[in-house]
Amino acid sequence: MDAIAAQLLRDQFLLTALELHTELLESGRELPRLRDFFSNPGNFERQSGTPPTGGALGGLGGSVLGGAGGREPGSGQLNRAGSISTLDSLDFARYSDDGNRETDERVAENEVPLQERKNYKSSPEIQEPIRPLEKRALNFLVNEFLLKNSYKLTSITFSDENHDQDFELWDDVGLNIPKPPDLLQLYRDFGNHHVTARDVVDVSVGVEDDELDAATPILGSVPVFETTPQSIEQCLIVQKLEDQISVLNTEKWSLMEQIQRLESEIDFLKNENFAVSTVYGVASHPSLKQVPLTVSEDNGRYLDIKSSENDNKHGNTEETSLSLSAEVASRTSKDDTLNSVPCKETQKLSSCAPSTKAAVHFDRPNRKLSPAFHQALLSFCRMSADSRLGSEVSRIADSEKSVMLMLGRCLPHIVPNVLLAKREKMVLHLSQELIPLILCTACLHPEPKERDQLLHILFNLIKRPDDEQRQMILTGCVAFARHVGPTRVEAELLPQCWEQINHKYPERRLLVAESCGALAPYLPKEIRSSLVLSMLQQMLMEDKADLVREAVIKSLGIIMGYIDDPDKYQQGFELLLSALGDPSERVVSATHQVFLPAYAAWTTELGNLQFHLIPTLLNKIEKLLREGEHGLDEHKLHMYLSALQSLIPSLFALVLQNAPFTSKAKLQGEVPQIEVTRFPRPVSPLQDVAIIIGSREQLAVLLQLYDYQLEHEGTTGWETLLWVVNQLLPQLIEIVGKINVASTACVHEFSRFFWRLCRTFGKIFTNTKVKPQFQEILRLSEENIDSTAGNGVLTKATVPIYATGVLTCYIQEDDRKLLVGFLEDVMTMLSLSHAPLDSLKASFVELGANPAYHELLLTVLWYGVVHTSALVRCTAARMFELLVKGVHETLVAQRVVPALITLSSDPEISVRIATIPAFGTIMETVTQRELLERVKMQLASFLEDPQYQDQHSLHTEIIKTFGRVGPNAEPRFRDEFVIPHLHKLALVNNQQSVDSKRLDIATHLFEAYSALSCCFISEDLMVNHFLPGLKCLRTDMEHLSPEHEVILSSMIKECEQKVENKTVQEPQGSMSIAASLVSEDTKTKFLNKMGQLTTSGAMLANVFQRKK
Repeated sequence: MDAIAAQLLRDQFLLTALELHTELLESGRELPRLRDFFSNPGNFERQSGTPPTGGALGGLGGSVLGGAGGREPGSGQLNRAGSISTLDSLDFARYSDDGNRETDERVAENEVPLQERKNYKSSPEIQEPIRPLEKRALNFLVNEFLLKNSYKLTSITFSDENHDQDFELWDDVGLNIPKPPDLLQLYRDFGNHHVTARDVVDVSVGVEDDELDAATPILGSVPVFETTPQSIEQCLIVQKLEDQISVLNTEKWSLMEQIQRLESEIDFLKNENFAVSTVYGVASHPSLKQVPLTVSEDNGRYLDIKSSENDNKHGNTEETSLSLSAEVASRTSKDDTLNSVPCKETQKLSSCAPSTKAAVHFDRPNRKLSPAFHQALLSFCRMSADSRLGSEVSRIADSEKSVMLMLGRCLPHIVPNVLLAKREKMVLHLSQELIPLILCTACLHPEPKERDQLLHILFNLIKRPDDEQRQMILTGCVAFARHVGPTRVEAELLPQCWEQINHKYPERRLLVAESCGALAPYLPKEIRSSLVLSMLQQMLMEDKADLVREAVIKSLGIIMGYIDDPDKYQQGFELLLSALGDPSERVVSATHQVFLPAYAAWTTELGNLQFHLIPTLLNKIEKLLREGEHGLDEHKLHMYLSALQSLIPSLFALVLQNAPFTSKAKLQGEVPQIEVTRFPRPVSPLQDVAIIIGSREQLAVLLQLYDYQLEHEGTTGWETLLWVVNQLLPQLIEIVGKINVASTACVHEFSRFFWRLCRTFGKIFTNTKVKPQFQEILRLSEENIDSTAGNGVLTKATVPIYATGVLTCYIQEDDRKLLVGFLEDVMTMLSLSHAPLDSLKASFVELGANPAYHELLLTVLWYGVVHTSALVRCTAARMFELLVKGVHETLVAQRVVPALITLSSDPEISVRIATIPAFGTIMETVTQRELLERVKMQLASFLEDPQYQDQHSLHTEIIKTFGRVGPNAEPRFRDEFVIPHLHKLALVNNQQSVDSKRLDIATHLFEAYSALSCCFISEDLMVNHFLPGLKCLRTDMEHLSPEHEVILSSMIKECEQKVENKTVQEPQGSMSIAASLVSEDTKTKFLNKMGQLTTSGAMLANVFQRKK
């Protein structure tokens, strides 16, 4: 019965076979062959053709894939093979949207069920047309791939074009099999499918012996032979071998991918560090005089950079591959890869014969920079070798074969973009894809004119190249330069830069500026120090775009890393000053990060760091201070001082490299660790002392010897350090003494400078060399209290800069005690000698900006609170005013207010009066209700206690404080306390018999009322206190100061008008009295009169200060 079923299926008598299957099923004798056949929908696609006459379609061998290799029964002729499909031969009508999917009879005749056809080998010359179910399955997988990889728009379009299919449901495809893996998994698994040595089929199909030639199994199906023990044993052996092959092949492909990935990373690193490792890295290898660039035939590799053959110091020849083709493994045929292993592939790649092309030599400048510094410098040239296109651009084919391979890799990415290049974004992407082709052709083309035209196209390829596109072009230019050598770079690439130096688009000029730095290692040294330097100088002086000038500065820094012409030193110094004075913060920042460190390295090699660069900057600062007695140019001071600060790491590296112990610094045994906080954080890698020295390990050894030398052996014979101690420090301390102590910005700048200097040179140096020099100048001792010569320096900026720049470098307990003792001594000496407190105030302001020092400052002030001298207690009270604004409210409540309350009951009235400004500042800044009430009670006691009725100085201080804090204080405190008490003080002042005191109080009252007039004042308060107070004040001014009286009359008049208007209409919002009541005429008179008054500038400024 099974034989009959097989014959019916072979002869395509499907209805008869179906009837037989139904009858057998009803009788309970189901045949597995028929069940499997009719349960597979794939067996019934394209079955609409007419069955052939004459009985059978022929043997299975004649039906496979268009009849290739089969014979019809009864005739000795071969079936006609299907032709290879081409675009010309495709019948597109069969795939139209009209639903007519009938196929050619010839195709129908040649089709067989899928279950049988899968056991046969497909002819490589014949492509079977896709079936509807296959198409639906592939459509589902393609749509799934598009969605997973964020091609959402493409997926939507794809769904619209296949509207008859539901892409969210696999069952809609129509196959009764589980959903297969996604496309990516199928692609990755493809390499595991191999062909066995002998083609076999299922015996139950009944294939003739001569039909085996056309058959092939699918990998993974277990082959079954004749059911003999030998056949079964052979089958098991074959399956076992296939499994081993599969495992080994998977492992091989995994290793090949890993090799490709690692070699790609090596390529990237070599592209980044090429100039350091192969051109100028030889500074540490004296035996290497030149670096030849040899070119090899393309067998997956491109350019080889080789050192000289003999390197006795390092033992053997160094060979560096510029780049390795990541596509080597994928280009190898499957048959070859099955019989090869990764090591053989690597041997094949590395065995390429050297080309006959002459080696390319680059000039090696006479410089001594460390490789680490060179690498950090070149890191500011951003290349783009970490992508497919970047990797392609960074290598240039050098032979006909490698050109073909490069075209094979690039054209598949270019052609689709050509077909789709309708949008600007697609055109830009296409332009980037063309870069490797343009560069390769420009390198290899024999005609100079054509090469020039190609490079012109490269620089004009993109109208306004963005950051990524410029990086791609720069990467290509560097690869071109490495390949052709310095002569052609000068003759072919530089003219392209020169042409675009004044281009109207800043992106193009930016490309020129970046190109000058990127190409610097590959240019002749004469051109580097002349033409390129002049181009960058012109762009720095003339270009108006900040980004362009920033790129110019970075390129100048790279040029300074290669230049070795001492005659260009002065030109470099002038460029440095121009860059430091640039109005753009970006340019100045780039100067400190790149240009200045690179220039300092060259200056160090020339011996000019200590004898020209630093002394010149110091002289410019001294000149500024001499000329700025009536107005210091703080911007220029900042410019020069920040430059000096950026030179500190270079100066310290010079001291270490020229120390007596340098020859002993050997990396042996365990290297000591450098503390993380040993050095201040550098603003760029080029200011890292470890980078300047060469390595962190070498620096650690030098630091250990440095500390030992300072602590035990001294500085004898150490010229570079003696210059710092005997010349630099005394000059700096002298300059500090000339600074105006009231200039907060200058004090801060010099404090930061000394802090960085001391932290860089270390704690031993600070304690033994820096502090003694300051202490000698300050001479803090009791016998100097009455000596004007000894106290003069205490009033200068030396005090705050020493306190905040030197004594705060290290924060151990001993250091903090030293700082506390110094501030206590200064406070005592200034108080007892009746000297100005500006230097102490500057110290408190600078230290108070850092919350870490608040407790320390409060400790210093408490020392003053309990001091036996009233002068010191008075100074402490005044210092609290400076500290309150930055201190947390908790500290104010716990430490400040108790101290002020203590001082407010001091036996000396001057001490009590000195607490009033601090109490006022608390009212202005604190929000705690309980704290405010305590302060309010204390101020009320000053105003209401009879013992203070005749204290003119106390009343003056209170009025000044009210005028300063009133506009910013809490409204309730202002309305309920400040304005009513000002009214009382104005009334009392009307009764004052001493005109001088009366005028003094009246003047301060006028300033207070002017400041408060900017605040919102309610109608009741205006009628009951503000207006009466102004009228009392006008009474005083009528007799003592008529010019004030005019202004007061105008203010009173406008206030009265405002009150009258409020009774007629509702007030519109909480407008400022000053803004709403003063007419234009009154404003003009008010301002004119204010200009004639002699009141303090600080108080007049409060007139126009609104509530914050």
